[in-house]
Amino acid sequence: MPAEDEDLKIEPASAPPDPETLRERLRTMARIRAFEEQVGRQFREGNVHGFVHTSIGQEAVAAGSCGVLDRDDFITTTHRGHGHCLAKGADPEPMMAELFGRETGTCHGRGGSMHLADASLGILGANGIVGAGVPIAVGAALAARREQAGRVALAFFGEGAVHCGAFHEGMVLAVAWQAPVVFICENNHYAEFTPSTGAWGGPGLLERASAYGVPALRVEGNDVGKVEAAVRAAVNSARAGAGPAFLEMLTYRMGGHYEGDAEPYRVEGEREEWAERDPIAAVDATLAAAGQDGVAKALLEEARQEMEAAVRNALAAPYPEPEAVMEYVGA
Repeated sequence: MPAEDEDLKIEPASAPPDPETLRERLRTMARIRAFEEQVGRQFREGNVHGFVHTSIGQEAVAAGSCGVLDRDDFITTTHRGHGHCLAKGADPEPMMAELFGRETGTCHGRGGSMHLADASLGILGANGIVGAGVPIAVGAALAARREQAGRVALAFFGEGAVHCGAFHEGMVLAVAWQAPVVFICENNHYAEFTPSTGAWGGPGLLERASAYGVPALRVEGNDVGKVEAAVRAAVNSARAGAGPAFLEMLTYRMGGHYEGDAEPYRVEGEREEWAERDPIAAVDATLAAAGQDGVAKALLEEARQEMEAAVRNALAAPYPEPEAVMEYVGA
C-alpha cells in the first residue's frame, strides 16, 4: 500500500541533515540554478539549437537524490535532465559545449540537451522519449545485481511517464528480478502542457506503483533534507537486496515545458505560490537559523561565475568536422 514517511518499510531518517551537508546540497542546487539560467539565456541568444527544457524550481530532487549515490551507481534521466547530470558529478563546461553542439561536449556535440550522457559517471543518458529511461535503469540494476557489485540505479521521470508502457514494463521486470532500482517520479504538476490535476483516470501515482508490490512514498520534493532521507533509505534497502522502491517527489516546474513556451495552461497565481516554497530559499533560511547568514547569495554568485566561464570556453570550442558527423553515433 502507499505509505507516509512513518509507515514505509525503508524508513527514511527523521533527523534533518547537518549544516555542513545542507551547505553542500545548497551548493549543488545553486550550480543547477545557475546552469539553467545560462541555458535559458544562451537559447534566447541563439547559441542552443532545438528545444531545451530547464528544471528551475526542481533542484532539491536532483541534489538530494544524487547526493547519496556513489560514483559508479547509475542514473537515467529525461529531456529535463541537466540538474540530475550536474548533481551526479558531470562537468558543466562539456555539458554546455554539448548543448552548443561542440566537439568538446560530453557526447562530442552529437547528443545535445536531451541526450546528455557520461558512462564514466554512471549517467546512462537523458532521453527525449517520455519514460524511456525507466527500462534502461532496470537493465543497469539487473546487471549490477548479477555482478554482485553493490551498485544501484535511479530512474528519474515525470508524472506523465506513469501513463507510458515503458514505466509499467519496467516496474514488472524490476519486481520480478528484485532489481536494485529506485524509481523517482518528479511530480512537477504538468505533463508537458497538461496539468496533472484532474488528468488521472483511476488510481494515483502511489497506488499504481504499490499495485506491483513496490514500496511507495510521497515526499516533499522541495525539501532537500526530506528528499535525501527518502532516497538514502530506498538506496540502502536496494543495496541490501530488498528490491525496488517508488518515490513521488512533489515539486514544481517554475518555467515552461520548454524555453519559449507561452504557458497558456498555467493557473493564475500558482507560480507565485510555489515561489514561496523555493528549495534554495528554504535551505538558506535553515542555515540562517543555525547562524550561517547569506550562504545562498554567496553560492549563487560563485555558481553564476562558474557557468559564465563554462559558456565562454564552450563557445570557443570547435564544432565537429563535417566528415566526422557519424562518429560516436550508434543504433
